[in-house]
Amino acid sequence: MTSTLVPARKGVAVRVRRGQCLKVINTYGEQVVDTWAFSAADPRELMSMEHSRGINLHMCPRVGDALYSNRRRPMLNLIEDTTPGIHDTMLAACDTFRYAMLGHVGYHDNCTDNLIAATRALAITISEVPCPLNLFMNIPWDARGQLAFEPPQSKPGQYVLFRAEMDLIAVMSACPQDLVPINGPHCKPTDAHCEVIE
Repeated sequence: MTSTLVPARKGVAVRVRRGQCLKVINTYGEQVVDTWAFSAADPRELMSMEHSRGINLHMCPRVGDALYSNRRRPMLNLIEDTTPGIHDTMLAACDTFRYAMLGHVGYHDNCTDNLIAATRALAITISEVPCPLNLFMNIPWDARGQLAFEPPQSKPGQYVLFRAEMDLIAVMSACPQDLVPINGPHCKPTDAHCEVIE
């Protein structure tokens, strides 16, 4: 087993072989972890929320669901979830433009740049920034389709566990959002952890 720190406000990339498991741990609770996966053979094949929703017919992945690539092949299979099962598949990763919209002046750490830096550290070039699987993120919707931003409902130490269905690169960003309470009412991003398990 290899354990890796996902530092608050930053991102990391790890290699996961087919058959290995990826565990993403909400170490202190209430931390959103933007998560992506890219095929190790061809990073242009990537985990796609829109393809996964269309196949699973679920807004949030459930235990037993696969997360599919943009070529409609399974990449990760959700095999365990100790959280309340609230995750987001709708919202794009935060970026400098999002923080500017929220009134922030100057640079702000963001998940888009974290993704690019983490893949670059493994000498991998990605062609686009896909919509992430926003683990632990609580974006409820109502019957009219109205969305809201709410604090996560996960508790310290809760986790999700995936089995890799192909050799892939997984990227996780401990979301730096501190202007709205998606990382809890205190708006203070914290560390998370991930483990690659044989």
